[in-house]
Amino acid sequence: MNESPTATQVWEALPIQAHASIWGDEIYLEIPVDAGQAPDARVLVDVGTLGYWPVGKAFCIFFGPTPAGTGSRPQAYSPINILGEVTDDATRLRGVRHGASVRIAKAKDAESLSR
Repeated sequence: MNESPTATQVWEALPIQAHASIWGDEIYLEIPVDAGQAPDARVLVDVGTLGYWPVGKAFCIFFGPTPAGTGSRPQAYSPINILGEVTDDATRLRGVRHGASVRIAKAKDAESLSR
């Protein structure tokens, strides 16, 4: 996660548990964060980008092409605020199904869950 105002809001809201929605190779989750569109918000992103979609109040994870794009690079439906990036292989998220329960937590919280 970066240090943007939106990323800070999301970080402070963690942990978040929500049901996944799938749109092409993007997972998005409605979260309890209400942030406006950042001046540097954009639609064209990279695989592994973490974003916040102000229109849907959603946390987004891009791991491949989306229906809005024309190539292999993901494209958001409308501008998203960039929050950071996945530090591992984001394509592993292809196994997540629509409606699956997803938990987003700070790394120290996630470590305690795996024990």
